[in-house]
Amino acid sequence: MLRWLFNSKASARSLGFWGYFNRAIVLFLTWLILYQLWIFLHIVWWIKFNPSSTAFMDDRLAIIQKSKPDAELKHKWVDYAKISTHLKRAVIASEDAKFKHHEGFDWEGIEKALDKNIKKGKIVGGGSTISQQLAKNLFLSSGRTPWRKAEEAVITLMLEKMLTKRRILEIYLNMIEWGNGLFGAEAAAKHYFKTTAKGLGITQAAKLAAMIPNPLFYDDHRNTRYLNRRIATIKARMRLVEVP
Repeated sequence: MLRWLFNSKASARSLGFWGYFNRAIVLFLTWLILYQLWIFLHIVWWIKFNPSSTAFMDDRLAIIQKSKPDAELKHKWVDYAKISTHLKRAVIASEDAKFKHHEGFDWEGIEKALDKNIKKGKIVGGGSTISQQLAKNLFLSSGRTPWRKAEEAVITLMLEKMLTKRRILEIYLNMIEWGNGLFGAEAAAKHYFKTTAKGLGITQAAKLAAMIPNPLFYDDHRNTRYLNRRIATIKARMRLVEVP
């Protein structure tokens, strides 16, 4: 295989266009397989061990350090049992009501989001599940490209097959962004309410859940009319939520 790839056989002729093209395809497919394997091995590792960072966290830190070179992210991992059940219910109610029952994708939600985007003439919602959001945050850039969406789908399937719903939610709550340089439920609870992730009350949990779609904005604007309406909606839905 290597001799073919490098055209090093004794009887080899000079490579033409198709020769180079075929080798480029082979190299690309090899890289793609190795990249998927790298992702898969990370997910297998996270069955028992906790991630220390994500691609999104690394990107955000790089942006912050452009103006503050010594800046660090505020983040502290806490186990699932040390996160308020109110927060678990609130986040599921806000982000993915069918979380416990789907296999990574909420097709009805995606269809509704697509219809909404078409009516608005721009992207105003993506219908992403918690599993999809976690896939994106763990490994991918924030760009919206067909390649990124396809890779997000592959990673989502890996997460759903290898991890339990409980573990997916635990990692999600510990690694998502909740403010400027602020990641995870424990850091968010301390920053906004001077408490722990386990000590969050119903209203506090609903507020954190309501902030997830735009945490940088809500870090600076914590009492907008829309945010308060969203909090009320989430609180009304929380009692209907099944928590893994």
